[in-house]
Amino acid sequence: MKKKFLLSLLFISIGWLQCDLMAQKVGMSRSPNIVLIIGDDIGVEDIGCYGNTVVKTPNMDRIAKEGLRFTNAYVTTSSCSPSRCSIISGRYPHNTGAAELHTALPAEVSIFPELLKKAGYYTAQAGKWHMGENAKRGFDIVHDKGKENGDGGEERWLTTLQDRPKEKPFFMWLASFDAHRPWGPNNFSGQNSSEKIIPPPYLANTPKTREDLAKHFDEITRFDYYIGMVESELKKQGVLDNTIIIILGDNGIPFPRAKTRIYNSGTQTPFIVKWNNANLKKGASCQSLISSIDIAPTLLELASVNIPASFQGKSLVKLIQNPSLEFRNYVFTEHNWHDYEAFERMVRTKNYLYVLNLRPSMSNPGPADITSSPSFQDLKDVRNSGKLNAAQADVFISPRPQEELYDCIKDSMQLVNVASLPAYSSQLEKLRQVMKQWQIETDDSVPNNLTKDWYNRENGQRLPIKQVRGEMPGGKKAIKSLVKGPF
Repeated sequence: MKKKFLLSLLFISIGWLQCDLMAQKVGMSRSPNIVLIIGDDIGVEDIGCYGNTVVKTPNMDRIAKEGLRFTNAYVTTSSCSPSRCSIISGRYPHNTGAAELHTALPAEVSIFPELLKKAGYYTAQAGKWHMGENAKRGFDIVHDKGKENGDGGEERWLTTLQDRPKEKPFFMWLASFDAHRPWGPNNFSGQNSSEKIIPPPYLANTPKTREDLAKHFDEITRFDYYIGMVESELKKQGVLDNTIIIILGDNGIPFPRAKTRIYNSGTQTPFIVKWNNANLKKGASCQSLISSIDIAPTLLELASVNIPASFQGKSLVKLIQNPSLEFRNYVFTEHNWHDYEAFERMVRTKNYLYVLNLRPSMSNPGPADITSSPSFQDLKDVRNSGKLNAAQADVFISPRPQEELYDCIKDSMQLVNVASLPAYSSQLEKLRQVMKQWQIETDDSVPNNLTKDWYNRENGQRLPIKQVRGEMPGGKKAIKSLVKGPF
């Protein structure tokens, strides 16, 4: 027993020494604590520090001023559970085996919390889960029961922090249900005035839509409140300075032409990093392209843990140290089944966004909770009156283009498809080839038997059919792929 005890102490000492060496290498404190905060259906346009002048997000705005704000961060899909599975595994959705909504991450997929746990971290989760049972092995404790987490999903955040063992570094996966539909009980209701809201051009500018957006903002304000509470608790415990706080959303806003769509409105996410001990330049911003699959290798490097070959993302540590550096040339996102049959792929550069749609015969209205929303009903009313503008009409178009190209410098909302214009032919061909390379290298596949529609695309009502899963994009071959694709 004594020999085993001494050997254990030796291994622990070696582990701490490795942490110290990494800390010296990156100029930061050893074994940083990590708090990853994930909002639900919160896009980059929903936060004050990203330019929203209506929504009340004082804590996130302040944290951005005290830390680092990324302005070109993208998730790998605008769909809740596939996005979370992608974050936790550092892999593209079709490479996780969980590319469709409500599919569980397979046991053979490596996840970063498990590696942190094996390295001596206390790992805990509180709030929305949505990744299946297998991923829970990465956590010492999981608080994913709906009622105990409150309507917004944040009620167990503080107690999870308070109940942790104090002798270990910790990793917290704190996830909210805010701001997912339907809008529930909220002490922050009415905080954001609908009278001040100007809807984006793809929504109807009507009282019902403005009120719908205001309620969405109220849930974001509640999310922001709990972020402030978490930071206060970290400070109270004396661990704030050596705790990395990362804030992001899992996909775009729950409104037409946003959630499940692979334009910026669906995939561009707020991404805020604060870490006092890293001596970040306060209020700095990073314009480099980054993907949510880059989170997993980043956190492992900061914790001095080896990054497995299965992770398709790359560490952001150098960017955190020097936000002016260039990083990615490309980010990729995908749209697979989310209530409705779909197969879309997107590649984004700094200046352009290219979409490949291999189900062009189908309209793209958004998921069922959106097609049953007041905002979608308003669009239908405008359509029926014959007054839709081109941006509003987008959700009803069928068939759709198989290819789309957007000049993001001239057209930041991706409203004008320039794929057919001769002036853009060379750029179109270049990104077409990049997309083809990414699909081949990462073993993406286009099954004929994709999961079919389970809901009515016009009203979001459940169809009177047996709900059967089709073949998953990528299949088993893609789960084993170790290729990262173009970077």
